[in-house]
Amino acid sequence: MLKAVLFDMDGVIVDTEPLHYKAYYAMFKDFNLEVTDEMYQAFTGKSTINICKNLCAYFNLEADPKELVERKRFHFKDLFFNDPSLTLISGVLDLIKDYYNNGLTLVLASSASMTTINNVFTKFDLDQYFVAKLSGADLKASKPHPEIFINAAEASGFDRSECIVIEDSTNGIKAAYDAGIYCIGYDSFHSKNQDYSLANKVVSDFKEIHYNKIQHLFL
Repeated sequence: MLKAVLFDMDGVIVDTEPLHYKAYYAMFKDFNLEVTDEMYQAFTGKSTINICKNLCAYFNLEADPKELVERKRFHFKDLFFNDPSLTLISGVLDLIKDYYNNGLTLVLASSASMTTINNVFTKFDLDQYFVAKLSGADLKASKPHPEIFINAAEASGFDRSECIVIEDSTNGIKAAYDAGIYCIGYDSFHSKNQDYSLANKVVSDFKEIHYNKIQHLFL
């Protein structure tokens, strides 16, 4: 029986990707890095520190990865509070309320930093619906490693067989798959060039996965 839903944040709850894109490319400019769009798209779902470690290794930088992280977060913080384009993904608040009102336990499992998570949840008043928030930045391994979803299921208080994950990225879907948790891939125009082949179900509209549409999958 379905008991809990484990939500990704970026690209599922809120569209921070345009802000991340602007912040990352501002940081790339600061460090004179020529990062292709293809390389950037491969970063989707990974934590900032792991992305910056990869960049330092790839470009053979003398800078510490933490320096890149701080510059990226500096740019992102400025954009978060000043860029008017930041909004919730269409239909996600209705979905969250639908699950909450039907007694499901909600957990946030995101690769974003806890500071960003808390800023988003405060801005859109989401804490009232979730029992826990987990940041991949606090873990040893980021998505596609399954640790964050294993921990999120534990935080929900239910077995992984009683949980579902909602993800929009290749790395996040792989993490859910390796955690052995039923995964719904959210394929939207916000998510570019992502692989949904490991998802159990793929949707492009949250109305397709309202409680009365998916509860039968776990009866």
